[in-house]
Amino acid sequence: MFGIGSTELLIILLIVVLFFGAKKLPDLARSLGRSMGEFKKGKEEGAKLVDDEREKQTKSDSTTIKPV
Repeated sequence: MFGIGSTELLIILLIVVLFFGAKKLPDLARSLGRSMGEFKKGKEEGAKLVDDEREKQTKSDSTTIKPV
């Protein structure tokens, strides 16, 4: 995982615990999970809008008579 070994992960976890405190970690993890879920949902909605717009553009291009 990104070239990080178990020792580095342990040090990072220790710093996070010291910085936020053990009682705040569940809330932090919960809010991080919700944020990731909202980001994923927004990304999917954006992709759907782009696909819909491309589909509309393709249909309008094929039905429009273009002068030669």
